[in-house]
Amino acid sequence: MTDSPPALPPQLAYARRQCTTDWNQRRRLRISVRFGNVRLWNAHTRVLGPPLGGFIVIYLDWRWIFYLNIPIGLIGIIMVMIFVPAVPRVPTTKIDWIGFILSGVSLSCLLISFEMAIHSADFTVLKSLLIVGSLAWIGYLRHARMHSDPLIDLTLLNVPTFRISIIGGSLMRITQGAQPFLVAMMLQLGLGFNAAHAGLIALAGAIGSLIMKLVARRILVRFGYRDTLIVSGMCAVGGYALCGFFRPDWPLMAILSVLATASFFMSLQFTAYNTIAYADISTDRMSAATSFYSNLQQLLLTLGVCVGSLALHVSMTIGHQDHLEPVNFTHAFIVVTCISALATFFNGRISANEGRSLME
Repeated sequence: MTDSPPALPPQLAYARRQCTTDWNQRRRLRISVRFGNVRLWNAHTRVLGPPLGGFIVIYLDWRWIFYLNIPIGLIGIIMVMIFVPAVPRVPTTKIDWIGFILSGVSLSCLLISFEMAIHSADFTVLKSLLIVGSLAWIGYLRHARMHSDPLIDLTLLNVPTFRISIIGGSLMRITQGAQPFLVAMMLQLGLGFNAAHAGLIALAGAIGSLIMKLVARRILVRFGYRDTLIVSGMCAVGGYALCGFFRPDWPLMAILSVLATASFFMSLQFTAYNTIAYADISTDRMSAATSFYSNLQQLLLTLGVCVGSLALHVSMTIGHQDHLEPVNFTHAFIVVTCISALATFFNGRISANEGRSLME
């Protein structure tokens, strides 16, 4: 019988546990920061799209907006083949087909119903889609409780930092998803800029995001996650609400300053969310957490566009208007930012010292 190794002295055992904990925390930080960088560049492409699309519409043909996807897609495939290593396949669990069908039906019906509500579709069809989508989601919730490895692992919401990032981030993404759509339309239909000029003005948002990236770590270290999320959230919401009051007589520099400032604080908000979301997620659940977080993010961005469009439609209907005016955009921006402002209540539930170890 082989003798077991001698036990470590209590001080050394504690030091080893502490080093292991610190290493795991830093590993999660590196992972979340990398995902944050990817999301940052994804956000930049959404901001860079309007000026490029504006120039194409004015100086070429609008169809080239779609034709450009072919060479860009081919370049992406080539870069993946060159730079992404071939990772060996690892054993995985079986696909949760029942969960896939239930969640897919639910999300599809709900998103289609939101889109139909914007265009005054048949109320009977709209109501049917809402009922089917809601029932499918209830069915998925029951299925997920009984399945050992559900498609969307809702037990991740038991982790406080992940839950707050999901709830608060979801509310903030209503504005994040709506603002590119609302800003581009307002600049053209409300303020009279052509597509190219409106796109160039929207670049101010990308500049604000880039400046934020340079100072985000210092801000988080200095003020902590809770205070950063609360203050940056209020500033971002206030900045985008102010966008709704743009009028043709506003100075161009004032418009650019508001857009850059709002984008700065919105990007800071999501840098904090994307980092602290994984702070307490164990390594074996990291894959499920990133899938949950990333997919929900895309869903909420789409929902933000739907909410902004619906707010415009309701504003025009109440005002008995047949075309968009600046006041309609004021109402739409107020609606989406009021929804996002609710995130402040959840951000305040984060403890003052939460996430401090990630920045040490």
